[in-house]
Amino acid sequence: MNSKTENTFTRTASWLRNRFLRLNIAAKIMLAYVPILILLVLVSTVALGNLRRLNQLNESILKNDVTVRDLATRMIQNVIDQEYLLRRYILVKAPEILDAYRTRTTEFTSLAVRIRQLPEGDHFPVDKVIESHGAYTTLLIEGIETLDTPDSPEGQAFLSRVKASQDELIELIKQMRDQAVRSQNEKNNAIARIGSSAFRTANLICLVGLLLCIAGAAMITRNIAGAIRKLQEATRAISRGEFNYKLDIGNKDELGDLAESFSEMAQRLKQLEEMYLDASPLTRLPGGVAIENILKKRIAAGEPFAFCMMDLDNFKSFNDHYGYAKGNELICRTASIISGAVEQAGGEGDFIGHIGGDDFVLITVPERYEEICGLIIKEFDRMIPEMYSEEDRNRGYITGINRQGTEVRFPLASISIAVVSSQKRLFANHIQVGEVAAELKEAAKAREGSAMVVDQRTDTIKDAGQARKMIRFPRRNEE
Repeated sequence: MNSKTENTFTRTASWLRNRFLRLNIAAKIMLAYVPILILLVLVSTVALGNLRRLNQLNESILKNDVTVRDLATRMIQNVIDQEYLLRRYILVKAPEILDAYRTRTTEFTSLAVRIRQLPEGDHFPVDKVIESHGAYTTLLIEGIETLDTPDSPEGQAFLSRVKASQDELIELIKQMRDQAVRSQNEKNNAIARIGSSAFRTANLICLVGLLLCIAGAAMITRNIAGAIRKLQEATRAISRGEFNYKLDIGNKDELGDLAESFSEMAQRLKQLEEMYLDASPLTRLPGGVAIENILKKRIAAGEPFAFCMMDLDNFKSFNDHYGYAKGNELICRTASIISGAVEQAGGEGDFIGHIGGDDFVLITVPERYEEICGLIIKEFDRMIPEMYSEEDRNRGYITGINRQGTEVRFPLASISIAVVSSQKRLFANHIQVGEVAAELKEAAKAREGSAMVVDQRTDTIKDAGQARKMIRFPRRNEE
């Protein structure tokens, strides 16, 4: 090989290599499939004749043998059903049983005609079966018209004749079915012989194609294996909780994009772990830590928010009266109502939290809280009567004993919502929001039934801790 030819070969190989490296993963995989496609074309061409014959045999089995076998089984069941309906009719003389009997007779004839119409239907003794069924049917009709007591000597003799005629008919049908099974077995043996021959013929072609596929797979694997190994290492690191793991992949194809998305996912997982670390085991909603973090983030970013504190009125009396399990059900249904209202009227960024017990939190924007809270109150008031017994529901209250030992009437549970909005007031931290929410919640609970109280004040809160009450966001292990 002279130097000019060698240089041309080198340049061509380099050009091909660069073109290959610039291909995306889908194109590289498709390139590896080219030998397989060539192999498939060769195998298909060589085996076309055998495959055509196999198809003809399979079609014959499906359209004739399998169909005859299935129809024969149905015919046998039909014959048995006719005898059963005859016995029933003789006992109860119900017209609908006679109608069912006639239907079975028509169905049997229809099944026999379907066998006769098959491509190989002439090979089966259909006419003989129809003739035998006609005699069997005539005998059954005779019994229907004349027999009143099947337990009498005449009835027993008649039933013996029916049994003999039935056995003769069923034996004919079984012979027809066995004939179909034998035909199917013969064709299956032919299929096996043809398949074995085609398999041996294709083996040689497959061997050559396999070598080509191995070469292509090795080339693609070497190109992307390094990136995949790094992704595996990153996965193990994140599974150990190392969410800050740096994933360094220089690929510019889909694996490079995946690496970027993987890093973003790791950061998101870190946030979610912090957010849902103390999630409620009952409602699976985020707890106090998540509520604090969301509120802190929005206050720090200067984002407008509406903090909606929700509390169930008379929940303790309900829980004492109906039990712990029923109380948990009410908590879960309340969580579902809140989630449904946010799904219906909320938007991106809306957050639902469960502080604990019967206290829930919704953080949304000032423009949406009124509609969402209205839906919550409406749906809660519609739902709550279902939680009470019919007697308590009709009465409108339940009775309980207060701490002084006196019997007290407690109305049906309701929901109170305290709304603290950043629309008119500025808050320096989440503690200030909690103080105002606690104050408003007391005002909402003082009202009869479900209510929503919105903070309308415009004065500026100076320091946290000045109010008499505040909302505390407990960690899950503090409840």
